Amino acid sequence: MKKFALAIALTFTVLASQAQTKSVASITEDKTDEQDGLAKTYLSQIMGVALSATSNMKLFHFVYDWIGTPYHFGGSSRKGIDCSAFTKELYSEVFNLDIKRNSRDIFSMVNPVAKDELKEGDLVFFKIHSRRISHVGIYLGGGRFAHASSRGVAISSLDDNYYSRYFYRGGRLMASFKDELSSSTPATNGEEDNN
Repeated sequence: MKKFALAIALTFTVLASQAQTKSVASITEDKTDEQDGLAKTYLSQIMGVALSATSNMKLFHFVYDWIGTPYHFGGSSRKGIDCSAFTKELYSEVFNLDIKRNSRDIFSMVNPVAKDELKEGDLVFFKIHSRRISHVGIYLGGGRFAHASSRGVAISSLDDNYYSRYFYRGGRLMASFKDELSSSTPATNGEEDNN
């Protein structure tokens, strides 16, 4: 009888322990979900992108960390960066893709996308005071894009008169390039970017 009572007590102890572990895991998951939700809300408000359009938190964290970095033609560091180096760095860190360094060369890697069909992470190209592509940025959603402009790394609107006037095309990296890119193109300095 004592063995039977001990077995029952042991069974209840194990079940109670498992229930506690599950509830602690559930609480931890709830807190993580809540923190992710708060971060998502905060970043989407700062960047002016609708919460429902925010799916790639890594993209938004990357952009947020670089906002305010000064512009430097040919630069590729936190001390100063140009638009194509910023785009290259973002694609490397967020999407694990090593794209080309020059905005015109990057354009050769994309399929054109209409302005109204742009998705988060697509590229936007501009011909600013030039007949050739001279500027590139990353689309965030809600008509907004991140880029290294003459004011430094910033978020701007495609509807802004300036960018609307010089907008050339949107682009989505071709699947064939996504497949072959791992670390193929070495970086070069000194691109012709006008912001």
